[in-house]
Amino acid sequence: MAKKTQNEEPRENVLDVIRLLAKERGIDEEVLIKSIEEGMVAAFKREFAGDKDKSQIKNVQAEIDRETGEMFVYKLVTVVEEVMDPDNEIAFEEAKAMDDEIELGDEIEIGIDVDQLGRLAASAAKSAISQKVRDAEYRRIQDEFSGRIGEIATGTILRNDARNIYVDIDRAEAVLPREGQIRGEVYRQSSSMKFLVQCVEEHNGHPSITLSRTSVDLVKKLFELEVPEIKSGEVIINAVSREPGSRSKVAVYSRDENVDAKGACVGPRGARVQHIMEELGGEKIDIVDWNADPALFISEALQPAKVIRVDTEITKKEDGSVENYAKVIVPDQQFTLAIGRSGQNVRLAARLTGFKIDIKKESDEASEATQMMLDKFTVVEEDSEN
Repeated sequence: MAKKTQNEEPRENVLDVIRLLAKERGIDEEVLIKSIEEGMVAAFKREFAGDKDKSQIKNVQAEIDRETGEMFVYKLVTVVEEVMDPDNEIAFEEAKAMDDEIELGDEIEIGIDVDQLGRLAASAAKSAISQKVRDAEYRRIQDEFSGRIGEIATGTILRNDARNIYVDIDRAEAVLPREGQIRGEVYRQSSSMKFLVQCVEEHNGHPSITLSRTSVDLVKKLFELEVPEIKSGEVIINAVSREPGSRSKVAVYSRDENVDAKGACVGPRGARVQHIMEELGGEKIDIVDWNADPALFISEALQPAKVIRVDTEITKKEDGSVENYAKVIVPDQQFTLAIGRSGQNVRLAARLTGFKIDIKKESDEASEATQMMLDKFTVVEEDSEN
């Protein structure tokens, strides 16, 4: 039967420190307590094992009283008549002096004054505890953020280097890489903004959270946060095309005939879409009605330009892939608007609809039609002469 001796000297209560640290790091208190106990064991072995093989000192244990915060380090030794193994045995007479009820073969716990561990032991304990705290934090990050991939997270800018922005999100440090940064956007230290949690990967054996401000999914998720009808499923986002920091096009439709999808996304006096644009640093957002008819959808996607006619052609290639082509006729005065600055409007519309779009002026189309008619007459005249 094991009997325990302990140092009765009162110890400084560490429970308050443990509770504070657990709260700051988001770690369970019991995990921290066990980490400290393991650190104390490592400290004891380092301080008192000397040149001996530390693996031979097996019966060392540590304990922090969960109510008082008192700390104990002790080793379990066997009561013997003649000591052959000083690390794991104690003489019967010495043990008897501690407790009259001790008998040969009993195992007793010999308490060690924690203060005797010394500077090196304290350093070892600190190292072990720090490692355990890091391990617990890594597990928390892996468990928590693996379930948040593709979701919005609000973070605070910590610092930056030549390539990455480092962000604090719920007591975890995340990385916004260069490819996830909006060109021209300023990331000031301590400023708060929203990010998309893109992935959680292993980096040097530890989880690394990667964020994005450029993903089209960030636009989708911001609309879900801002528009109740999207969150409830009444309004559906069918497609999004985006050039981060400049402009996005969002195609929506309503599953309820009584709900105006575009109006719900714009919000009263444009408040909802304006709030999203502000969150994206002033990025312009065009909200268009999705339509199952490709021609009508393409007409919508090219807004704010007005369209006269859309001719679509779907071609299946030999390799099985499909090529979608659309010829769009617009009024001459709308041609520049339809193309957009540097071709942005037509480029975004093409991505949104999945069609390669060729825009022609109404006058050019008329000239082409006239020329085709003249060509036909020419062919007829040549045939009659022959």
